[in-house]
Amino acid sequence: MSKPSLPFARKRVEAVVLGASAGGIDALFVLLEGLPASWRIPMTVVLHLPEDHASHLADIFRQRLPIPVHEAGDKMPLSGGRLYFAPPGYHLSIERERCFSLSCEPPVLFSRPSIDVLMTSAADAYGPALAGFLLTGANEDGAQGLHRIHLAGGLTAVQDPKEALISIMPLAAIARHAPDHVLPLRELRTVLLQLEAAHAH
Repeated sequence: MSKPSLPFARKRVEAVVLGASAGGIDALFVLLEGLPASWRIPMTVVLHLPEDHASHLADIFRQRLPIPVHEAGDKMPLSGGRLYFAPPGYHLSIERERCFSLSCEPPVLFSRPSIDVLMTSAADAYGPALAGFLLTGANEDGAQGLHRIHLAGGLTAVQDPKEALISIMPLAAIARHAPDHVLPLRELRTVLLQLEAAHAH
């Protein structure tokens, strides 16, 4: 598996998008723990959830992280240094004006919100200034979106399938294209911190 490549991991990005499914909450805790309170890059997460239940993800992560955490709302602008979660039952997109859009389009790969929808829209909005991270999960959602980020010149990173609770999602992404990084969560966190260091300069 690749090691974090300092020249590439230090390319300047303006946003990070993350996707996960089964096992994703624990994986995100590992990935995001220890982020500094001075964090500046906006991060947006799609985590597959039942559509008919309220999401408490923002509350849960707000208690664990030193940065502001929000549930994304329609037309809400992305602000630096914040973590956003997609609400259940809606697709979450990022518009070219760098604000969120919610829609009730049909599920993608049985999922709404869809990781593919978030990542594809973010790639269109940010181009090469985007980083995408795909973690553990039990379906192939996210493989197409991560590939779109790659085609747009952004950075792509995937959790090592051997470490993932469910390897289907990371393996699907790796089959679609060779990500820039395929690493355990703690090494992916190093990549995140390198991106933040580059953003600060």
